[in-house]
Amino acid sequence: MSSSLPDIKNNFSDWYNEVIYQAQLTDESPVRGTVIIRPYGTAIWENIRNRLDERIKETGHQNAMFPLFIPESFLKREAAHVEGFAPELAVVTYAGGKKLEEPLVVRPTSETIIHYMFARWLTSWRDLPIKINQWANVVRWEMRPRAFLRTTEFFWQEGHTAHETKKEAEEEVLMMLKEYVALAKDYLAIPVISGQKSEQEKFPGGEKTLTFEALMQDGKALQMGTSHLLSQSFAHAFDMKFQDRNGQLAYPYLTSWGVTTRLIGALVMVHGDQKGLCLPPKIAPIQVIIIPIFKKEEEKEAVMNSANAVAAALKKAGIRVQIDTDDQKTPGAKFYHWEIRGVPVRLEIGPRDVAQKKAVMVDRLGLGKDIVSVVDEIASTIQKKLAEVHTAMFNRAQELQQAMWYKEEKLATFGKKLQQEGGFYQTGWCGDPACEAKLKEFQASTRCLIEEKTFKTCFACDNPSKQDVLVAKSY
Repeated sequence: MSSSLPDIKNNFSDWYNEVIYQAQLTDESPVRGTVIIRPYGTAIWENIRNRLDERIKETGHQNAMFPLFIPESFLKREAAHVEGFAPELAVVTYAGGKKLEEPLVVRPTSETIIHYMFARWLTSWRDLPIKINQWANVVRWEMRPRAFLRTTEFFWQEGHTAHETKKEAEEEVLMMLKEYVALAKDYLAIPVISGQKSEQEKFPGGEKTLTFEALMQDGKALQMGTSHLLSQSFAHAFDMKFQDRNGQLAYPYLTSWGVTTRLIGALVMVHGDQKGLCLPPKIAPIQVIIIPIFKKEEEKEAVMNSANAVAAALKKAGIRVQIDTDDQKTPGAKFYHWEIRGVPVRLEIGPRDVAQKKAVMVDRLGLGKDIVSVVDEIASTIQKKLAEVHTAMFNRAQELQQAMWYKEEKLATFGKKLQQEGGFYQTGWCGDPACEAKLKEFQASTRCLIEEKTFKTCFACDNPSKQDVLVAKSY
């Protein structure tokens, strides 16, 4: 069965929208800017969440849950913070049939409510560090919504910590960034670039923002997540003080960090192809789909017995497996159904395979079609194939990134190419926001600073470059 998807190379935007719909990741919502995340999409998010939640707890953090509604006055306590989020806020002014004495903001992020509580919980240096994480939904009124990438309501985790010293806070920010990068590489099979955001692009009210960025197949960058050194501005705003080791009152150093369901969008755009999704094995809800194939009713029992035995062996080994028992579809229709959903490995079992105690193994990437034994070591065979698929997916994405990574000296030279073709552009920058603003003429922005110093002058002026910067169009 041929693909009914728009051409991925020439119509990437429509391809993306059709993939997430046909693969049943999302459906339309009656509320503008929001989407329904269907069970298959939710299962992908749960697998990502479960892995990250495990690491968050292993690195010493505890989960908590904070209110959805935040007093408007809380956001106003930190000037840069409220200014940064003001255009995106959803505000409740009426509730219970009455006008509220103070409007309530539907949380765009939880720094303010959590810091209010930190101020109540913190009295001594012995209470530090405080390391809290929550899994929640947030609302930012999005003007140009796009499922998973930019929606009015989205789901995420947000970590918030308080530390005795700035050094400890800086170590926390870097540690969580490294955890995110490891998640992207080792579980999502996505190569990413990490670095510091510019002053103009950093988190409102924070001192420093670290980011990790990936390149999509259409040449646009996607900010996968961020880790912020908030330092002490919010601590001062919420009068968050503690008695230090010398008996003096001091302010803690704060951090926050988070990733969202945007990671699902990244998976679609980095790994997908003309057939639909290609899901990394470690987070695929179904790692192996078994397709029983028979023409005659008398063949059914033997084929299904073999399929059930294989499924049992794989489940025992911890492999997520499902048997397609739909009698109304042809094998070809079933192949198409599971290919568009990105299942990493398919096993086909027919009467001849049963007689030979074999199965046909096909991987989603098209690396090979193998005849495998279903009697001995079927679980280890599948595990090796899943590992092979993960490695191939990462390498393929990395090759694309490298092919679309350019080193260019002047915006006047590379600007039009950047605007038309996309890609990562490494260049020099003097650090002046006025030069950074010139990127907007080409629908681009700085993605992160790079520690290298390849270029001597700025991409937009002739002043000396302080360090290299990565530039791209972005989602």
